[in-house]
This record gives sequence, C-alpha cells and structure tokens, in this order.
Amino acid sequence: MIGIRAAGAYVPRLRLQRSSIAAAHAWFAPGLKALSGGERAMANWDEDAITMAVEAARDALHGRERDLVRKVILASTSHPFQDRLNAGVVKEALNLPDGVAALDIGGSQRAGTSALLEALESARAFDGDVLLLGAEKRRTQPGSELELTHGDAAAAFVIGQDELAAEFVGGHSLTIDFVDHFRSEGQDFDYVWESRWLREEGYAKIAPRALKEALARHGLAGADVSRFIMAAPQKGAAAMIAGAAGISASAVADDLAQQMGGAGAIQPLILLARALEDADAGELITVVGFGQGCDVLFFRATGSSAVAGLGVSGWLARRTPEANYVRYLTLAGHLAIDRGMRAEFDQKTPLAALYRNRKAVMGLVGGRCAKTGVVQFPKTAISVAQNARAQDTQEDYPLADRLARIVTHTADGLTYSPDPPCYYGAIEFEGGGRLTVEYADVEPGRIEVGAPVRMMFRVRAHDETRGFIKYFWKAVPDYRAAIPATLAAE
Repeated sequence: MIGIRAAGAYVPRLRLQRSSIAAAHAWFAPGLKALSGGERAMANWDEDAITMAVEAARDALHGRERDLVRKVILASTSHPFQDRLNAGVVKEALNLPDGVAALDIGGSQRAGTSALLEALESARAFDGDVLLLGAEKRRTQPGSELELTHGDAAAAFVIGQDELAAEFVGGHSLTIDFVDHFRSEGQDFDYVWESRWLREEGYAKIAPRALKEALARHGLAGADVSRFIMAAPQKGAAAMIAGAAGISASAVADDLAQQMGGAGAIQPLILLARALEDADAGELITVVGFGQGCDVLFFRATGSSAVAGLGVSGWLARRTPEANYVRYLTLAGHLAIDRGMRAEFDQKTPLAALYRNRKAVMGLVGGRCAKTGVVQFPKTAISVAQNARAQDTQEDYPLADRLARIVTHTADGLTYSPDPPCYYGAIEFEGGGRLTVEYADVEPGRIEVGAPVRMMFRVRAHDETRGFIKYFWKAVPDYRAAIPATLAAE
C-alpha cells in the first residue's frame, strides 16, 4: 500500500490581528469590519516559502532517517525563484544526499493537492520515501479581503509504502478552466472576481460533481466519510459541498480560518496534517483541492501516529500577537520606509563560493575530529584541538538539529535590520561547537545567557540589485519549551 508515513507543519510565530487591519482601512473600506475577528499567520521578513518548507520538513522528519528520502516535491504559488529549483534549496538545507530527485509544482490554485497526487504516484516507483512539501507566503493587496483572510504556513508529508499512518484509497481529478481569481506574470496581487460566481458555479456545481464522481469511482458513499477537508474561504461552502454528496455536516473539518487564515493552494495540506494528529483507525479522510477544476483524495487512517514533531497544533500554540499594522506593511514590502544609510551596501553573493561551501552555508554542517572529538564550524582540514597536529581528520558533523545555548547576546540598534534591533551573539551546541549567529523570533527583554535555542533556516539578506536571496541559519528561542508540555512532548 501507498500512503502517508508522517506529517508535519510550520506556522510563523507572529499573528497579525485582523482588527488592526480593518481599523486601518475603516476610512475607505468599512465593510472589512465583518472580517475583523481572529488573526492571521504572518511571516516575518526573513521567512518565505522555502524557509517555511524547510521547517515543515524538519517537523515531519523528526526522529526519522533522512537517507530514505528519494524525492523532494515543493508545491507553492509563491516560490521565491522562478528558474532556480526551490526544492533543491530545501534539499540542501535538509542535508539530503545528492542522489535525490527534486521538483517544484506551482501555477495552480490546487497545487497542493495535485502535488500530493504526484507524490503518491512517485512513491510507487521509488524504493524509499517521497518528501512532499507545500508552503505559501502570498502577497495580498492592502485593503483587500484577502489581506485579512490569508495566512502564511507550510505542511509536509513523508510518502511511502511501509508503516503508514494513512493508506491512500484513491483519487480523482477534474480539470476545467473556471476562473474565479488569478495572478498574471509580473503582477504582485491576485485579481478576484465576484464571490457569487465562485459560489454558484464553482462550489455549487464543479466541486460536488468531482466529489460524487470520486466516491462512485472508488465504491464509496458519502456516509462512509469520517472527515471532510476542503479549504473553501466562503463561509458554509465546505458544508454545502459535503452535503451535496451525502457527507454529514459533523464530518466537515475546521478550516482554521480564525487561528491562522487560509494558506491558499496548500491549505488542504495543512488541514490534512492537522487531521492526522488524532485520526482514529479506520476513519476515511476526504481531501478536496479546488481551482480550475477539482482534486479529490481518499485516505484511510491506520491508527498509527503521523506526527512526531509539533504538528499544526504545536505551531499554532507557539504564537505572538501583532497589532502593529504599519510594521506588517513594512516587513511585507508594501511600505517603502527610509531605511537609512546603513542599509546602503552591496549584498552580492559569490555563487561559486556558495556552491563550494553549500554544506556549511545551507546545511549547517561542521566538522568533528575523528581523533580528538573536537567540533569545529566551519569544517577545516586542520584539527583545532589543543596541541593536536592532526590533518584531514574531520568528518561531517551536522549542527542544524542540535540544541544550543546562548553564550553571549547583543541587541544592536545601529546595525541595519529590516526588523530592528538586530540580535546576535555566540551560541554553544550540545556536544561541542561554537558559532556566532543572529537570533530571530526574540521578544525584547526575554533573551539571556544560558537560555536554550534551536536553529532555523532563514533569509539572511536580499540582494535587491540582482534579485538573489541569501539564506543561512539563525538561532531562535527553544520553541518546544514555548508551547504547552502536552504538545511539546517528543
């Protein structure tokens, strides 16, 4: 059988309060007040679809052997690069072997579910696992409804043939060029058609047709469905579609709109990852992805746990409310503030050097002397052990997943940072090795020497002249200690 072996997710820490957005636009669009309840997940300036996908992948792979991964698929409609393999960057950050296939999937409102179908098909051909990732950081026009209803997030699944948490029962797809919103080449924001068109033609006709055909194709009935997952932004749409196919309203899953918003094409993956946190054996889970047609997938839960990391619930619990709408506009790139002269320096990346040092820069792989046990970053040809004269004794020593503690810290308000002050200092890893790093996700006054930190893959800087993004690892407060103990359990 083919199916899901493990699931993971990532939701950014910051949660923009929708009431702040509505209040800022009340002078022009008072109707937005109707959407002002709850909050939306807000990626910081140093987070994008790649960095979020990396964190979701680490969550899904928690405690698992990464050498079993044979292919990486990254689904998104907000890939940072148009002709650099985004999934390839993720592969490097995860320190996967070079003999791994990689694929980007985008250009579709149902990129998430279509990528899941592709991953399931690929798993049949590989003697190993397929790592499916979905991540979205869409730009939304200030003052639009999407600005309030969207949220940034990522999901990840390990697809394989053994020790399954959910068996793949089957799938079905319709492809119809039904356009309710779109974003053309060179445009920053989606153009959205009227909601009635989407409701009466898309949700009332296309989606029920696809769902009914899928049930019939696999000999299933609506009453068999235990959980119905569909990311339909319109209130009541998912229940309407489920009812048209004979699925109970009680089976319709919470869309998490109030807690994080909708992550566009990959929201069905987020909801599936959430369902697998507590699905009982035998439950039939139905996943629907809508956009220019419809994907329908059926999974049968086995009762085995799919989540060894934090999962959707854990990341949702790690939250910091943000009510400063101007800060959001600035970090999202909508507001061009005067950044000062300290921001005026070239961020050109020597691509040859990046390639040669990609294990250290992208994968945070250091060296450990096989004779003395001394850990060094970056890896060097000469041992740094005291009084040792050993050469070429260092073996690869990954540091990204090791807990570390703060040795020194500084909050620098003079150095340019898109989100000042810039926090940086020295950390020491458990097992050895010191590194000077930037700190991220830090609360003012809540950073101290000796505090535990974990590493996260983040944007280091933007080369605005050439459009290149520089990635590296930053230290963040131990997020497993920042959420309820029941969710943080290993």
